[in-house]
Amino acid sequence: MLIILIILTITCMLLIIYHHVGYPLLLKKLTEHSSVQSALPTKKRHACALTPVSITLVIPAYNEQQYIAEKIRNLAILDYPPELLKVIIACDGCHDKTAQIARQTITEFGCQSLNIEIIEFAHNCGKVAIINTLLPQLTTDIIAMSDVSALISIDALIQANLAFCDQQVGLVTGHYLLANPGSRGEQTYWQYQSDIKQREAQLSSIIGAHGAFYLIRRELFLPLARNTINDDFVIAMAVVEQGYRAIYDPTINTIELEQATNKLELRRRQRIAAGNLQQLIRFKGLLMPKYRGVAFSFASGKALRVFMPLVLIGAWLGSLLLCYTNPFFALTALLQTLLYLSVIIYCLLKPSHPNQIWQTIYYVVSGYYANLIGCIRYVFHSQCRQ
Repeated sequence: MLIILIILTITCMLLIIYHHVGYPLLLKKLTEHSSVQSALPTKKRHACALTPVSITLVIPAYNEQQYIAEKIRNLAILDYPPELLKVIIACDGCHDKTAQIARQTITEFGCQSLNIEIIEFAHNCGKVAIINTLLPQLTTDIIAMSDVSALISIDALIQANLAFCDQQVGLVTGHYLLANPGSRGEQTYWQYQSDIKQREAQLSSIIGAHGAFYLIRRELFLPLARNTINDDFVIAMAVVEQGYRAIYDPTINTIELEQATNKLELRRRQRIAAGNLQQLIRFKGLLMPKYRGVAFSFASGKALRVFMPLVLIGAWLGSLLLCYTNPFFALTALLQTLLYLSVIIYCLLKPSHPNQIWQTIYYVVSGYYANLIGCIRYVFHSQCRQ
């Protein structure tokens, strides 16, 4: 029994180290000689630049009166042929002034050249329903999705057009930036995630796009199940399942304007965690060896992240139970306990100028707490629906 406990505890520790340190280092090693950009001949890329494709940019909006005007002004300055760009703002049962402000903004000087359509849904039906309703009706070559609160870099569509010159590329996403990060810990975490995404794309394909802004070939879109949680991930992985690449283009930048409160951020991370579990169940086929780099990244990144709260608990409890048997387990039990106590102290004290390392530890650990709660809720709600 003691041997089994030792093996389980050490396995949990090794998985923690691998997920947070080993996997990023291995990705770096595997991709250090790779290029992010599509390896197309210069002449072909130049020809693609001269023949841009048609794009429809769909923006679901629910009570977004705070950001809708700035979003439209941002779209008006995008560097792309106006006759090839259509914008659809889908007001999803808004009960604020989102639609009214949008109509006022498109009459402003500089915004009048936008080919923009504002669709108002009488009732709030959710983003997935909006996507399933609108996207099958579109006829342009490329469909882009974006959040209202996310501003897009001026040459984003030009850069995406170049990426789609490679016929194996089915989806393109870009670099996600926070205009007003809630903390330095949050900023550090997103920088870490951006680096992981870039290297995953270099190895094979990104494991999920970011909903703030991504583009997909129209013919590759597949309608979503009604209970889909993370639509951006599901759409990206459906592209990969069809044999195409989903890539990360660091020349495309998306800046998030909204700064979530701690309560909203916790709720958002719980929802993402539930979506991660749902994704693992639905796309378990991508773990098969035939998907090679995708399988490796999906298992090491997304799949292991779903189970990481249980792995962390296992490592801590195992160390506590074994601390009397060996100084190594006594030390690991002490270190883990101090780490979790530091997170509790951070929550209680809420320091105004905390150390960056302390902030990052809090952000990561609180994320795993949200992960655990989100997955538990998904499991029990799924059982209730059956």
